[in-house]
Amino acid sequence: MAPTSLPNLIAFCNKNLGTNIAPDADDVEPGSTEIFNYPFVHITGNGNISFSAQEAQNLRNYLIGGGFLHINDSYGMDEFVRREMKKVFPELTFVELPYNHPIYHQKYNFANGVPKIHEHDGKPAQGFGLIYQGRLVCFYDFESDIGDGWEDPDIHHDPEDKREQALEMGANLIQYVFEKN
Repeated sequence: MAPTSLPNLIAFCNKNLGTNIAPDADDVEPGSTEIFNYPFVHITGNGNISFSAQEAQNLRNYLIGGGFLHINDSYGMDEFVRREMKKVFPELTFVELPYNHPIYHQKYNFANGVPKIHEHDGKPAQGFGLIYQGRLVCFYDFESDIGDGWEDPDIHHDPEDKREQALEMGANLIQYVFEKN
C-alpha cells in the first residue's frame, strides 16, 4: 500500500490543474458497485493480483461504461496484470502507446513517453494501453513506477526532479480522463 501517493497526486492536480478532487482517496473493490462513482481508479502493488469472474465482469462494465483504470507496476506485477486483464477484456491485448499519444501531451509534455521514476531491472519505462472501441480505458505503466514518485519524498528518496516528473505524468492521466468523460 502506498498511503501518501494518491493524496499527493490529488493535491498536485488541485493546485496545478485547478481540479477540485476531494483530498482523501477512497479504496474501492473491483467487484463493488461503488466503482461506478469514480471516473478514475488506480491499482498498484508488487506481484500477484487476481480478479474473480464477478470482479472481472464488474470492472469490464465499469470501463465500458466510461471509467478509466490506471495500473502502476510497482514491481513484479506484469505477468499477473496481463493475465487478469485478459479476464476483463479477453478480446484485447495491451499495446504500447506511441509517444505522440495525447496522454503524454496534456498540460505536461512527455516527448519520450512515460518517465522512468524508479529503477528495478534496468529496463526502459513503457506505457501500455487497452483500447476498447477506439477509447483508451486502461493505462498501464511498466518499469516506470510513477506511483513511487507520488509518495512523500522521505519514503523512496527519489530526486525532486523525478518526483516532479511522476506527479506531472499523473496529472496528465487525470486531465486526460476528465477531458474524455
